[in-house]
Amino acid sequence: MKQLNRRSAVTRTLRIAALGVAASMALTGLARAEDLLAKAKAKGELTVGTELQFAPFDFVEDGKQAGMNKEIFAEIGKELGVKIAFLDLPWPSVLPGLEAGKFDMVAGPATITKARMERYRFTSPIANATVAILKKKGDTSILKPEDIAGKKVGSAKATAQLAQLQEFAKTLPTPPTIQEYVDFSQSYADLGAGRVVAVANSLPNIAFLAKSKPDVFEVVEPPFGKPVYFGYIGTKAADAKSLMDAVDAVIIKMKHDGRLAALQKKWFGTEMATPDQVTDASF
Repeated sequence: MKQLNRRSAVTRTLRIAALGVAASMALTGLARAEDLLAKAKAKGELTVGTELQFAPFDFVEDGKQAGMNKEIFAEIGKELGVKIAFLDLPWPSVLPGLEAGKFDMVAGPATITKARMERYRFTSPIANATVAILKKKGDTSILKPEDIAGKKVGSAKATAQLAQLQEFAKTLPTPPTIQEYVDFSQSYADLGAGRVVAVANSLPNIAFLAKSKPDVFEVVEPPFGKPVYFGYIGTKAADAKSLMDAVDAVIIKMKHDGRLAALQKKWFGTEMATPDQVTDASF
């Protein structure tokens, strides 16, 4: 009888252990199911939020999405074995959409700043976002950024680019007159019309414009602002780590094998060296 009781106790113990293993496996399976990279691979699709109004990164051409982001994410999709599904949204709703889990990550890209780094995880930067000067083609009065001293220049209101132009102006012997615009399109129009002699904006944006209209505009090298970079955005949640690690690995691989430089050359007309990671933003 005692032997039978011992056998029953052993059986109960084994059953409890089996239930524990099953529960552990179930929890592991649940964790894997919630992992964004695993979910994307299981679905065969990575969902990315963006705004198709930010050339040359994302814009619409002949009714279809075009731009550098589409081509970079095509490479990411190939490396990860998934298709890329872009969601076009107004920019103010993109980051809230990411936090609400509406999509897996943001293609933006966005300037990597201290405040944003506290809240989000950025990928390895894909372009230099440092501020530079755009001038009219052939204007020999501006050969370097310091040559805007005493001249009338433009930038957009309430932007980081305007703030950096204002700081740079303080270092010049004769400060320039700064004209503020509602958006950069107006500043470019005034530059073309000769109402300002230069416009300050992020290097990729003005490089794209100069490449698109080579007979009208050109970029003044080098950039003058604090070194800043554009990167893609994900959350800092545990379920996003493997995805962001994987995307980082692809972007860094593209830097080292020349694919990213080739895309920069295509879309900006120039290559841009970027670090593999930004650990401390300049502002």
